[in-house]
Amino acid sequence: MISEEKILIIDFGSQYTQLIARRIREAKVFSIIKPYSISIDEIQELTPNGIILSGGPQSVNAENAYSIDEEIFNIGTPILGICYGLQLICKLLKGKVEPAKKREYGKVILKIEEKNKLFLNVKKTSSIWMSHGDLITQLPDNFINLATTDSSPNCAIANTERNIYGVQFHPEVDHTEEGKKIISNFLFEICQCKGLWKSSNFIESSIVEIQNKIGSSKAICALSGGVDSTVAAVIMKKAIGDNLICVHIDTGLMRKNESEKIENIFRDELNLKVFFVNAEEIFLKRLEGIINPEEKRKVIGNTFIELFESEAKKYSDLKFLVQGTLYPDVIESSPVAGTSKTIKTHHNVGGLPEKMDLLLIEPFRELFKDEVRNIGRELRIPESFIERHPFPGPGLAVRVIGEITKERLEILKEADDIFITEIKDENLYSEIWQAFAVLLPVLTVGVMGDSRTYENVIVLRAITSTDGMTADWFRFDSDFLSKVSNEIINNVRGINRVVYDISSKPPATIEWE
Repeated sequence: MISEEKILIIDFGSQYTQLIARRIREAKVFSIIKPYSISIDEIQELTPNGIILSGGPQSVNAENAYSIDEEIFNIGTPILGICYGLQLICKLLKGKVEPAKKREYGKVILKIEEKNKLFLNVKKTSSIWMSHGDLITQLPDNFINLATTDSSPNCAIANTERNIYGVQFHPEVDHTEEGKKIISNFLFEICQCKGLWKSSNFIESSIVEIQNKIGSSKAICALSGGVDSTVAAVIMKKAIGDNLICVHIDTGLMRKNESEKIENIFRDELNLKVFFVNAEEIFLKRLEGIINPEEKRKVIGNTFIELFESEAKKYSDLKFLVQGTLYPDVIESSPVAGTSKTIKTHHNVGGLPEKMDLLLIEPFRELFKDEVRNIGRELRIPESFIERHPFPGPGLAVRVIGEITKERLEILKEADDIFITEIKDENLYSEIWQAFAVLLPVLTVGVMGDSRTYENVIVLRAITSTDGMTADWFRFDSDFLSKVSNEIINNVRGINRVVYDISSKPPATIEWE
């Protein structure tokens, strides 16, 4: 599903590219990210209202620096270059980009020198976020300078006749004081967008698209019990009715009593007919001795698909597999044309075998988590379910660090259940994006009663976020952490130490594997 009104973001490997997409959607304009290798024909086929060239880690003067077809400047679509994108505009249009004598990283002060649509109603001086080692020493022909900093004489430039703009700083980050206003000006003053995008718009168009794609065939939905796959199942049922077959596979890697709980929710609250498959022994057997997290994900992904294909053979005219893959899953799992390194392989998108007997349908492949939650609300899914914390596709396999055994899983399940129960009892659940426990492959010395122990370490993790792309650790009261630690150590055999993870994302990821 692609919105009629959209902004195309061309990625050159910036760590902030996904944040640009979020900022645009927050302004009620749809955004889509494509690699720098995108062709002019592909760009024109998308018919974007505007194009943003992202930042990137390279110098535009480096050997084999990422670039794009210069014809992009002749198709008449407004363009905004950010950081690397600005410097690439200058290089391709015969300006000069040279190494800076003084590099700029972090907050600096922007001074607007020229009135312009890009800076409409923006303060004449404001703080911005910089991250660059090169600077523009000569503007391309017919460009004007719009703003400066102490170290960047050409910090924002424009060719107003051709609607080509560039800024050396990152307007998409919170540290840029007037960043949202600058992005908004590009969207509405320069690209003439109307701001009609809402995640709820997705439902009607998606139903039609699903119906056209599936026809009279059947689809099997991989229901994990999480928000994404559940909302996907509800929208699929609206589209194809009884031709939807929902299957929940109990991998043994779910949280404590989770399969039983979600069976009741599916049946009693969501009216979904779900077939349950107990596959715990199969998964644990195949995961024996595997320590590498990527191997775990691949084994789990392959086993998942194998079991679904086995279920699929029970039905005629079944051709499609439905998954609740989200845009961040796609972005993190699929490096953009080699511009960035894979952080991890997501279960939904990375563990699939090369040859599948089922075609994939991923209704939310272009959406962020909060957008899927909004769709769930539109579909009248209970709020208590919509607000459930995200849960990784591979389940507890990526929270048991090291080898997975039934015994280690049980230890983690009990500790995790205590942690989440205490969070809910303190009415903190809705304030936290995701909370969970992690079992480390480390034994530490402890004392219980008059005896020394040599037992496991549990890590507690709780973060705040809006979309999972960036995150900060949740500030629990010390009394709460003390209480949870005592509860876990006193009630879960095999644990004698509890620690709390205070890492943000970046540099850490949310999950440990």
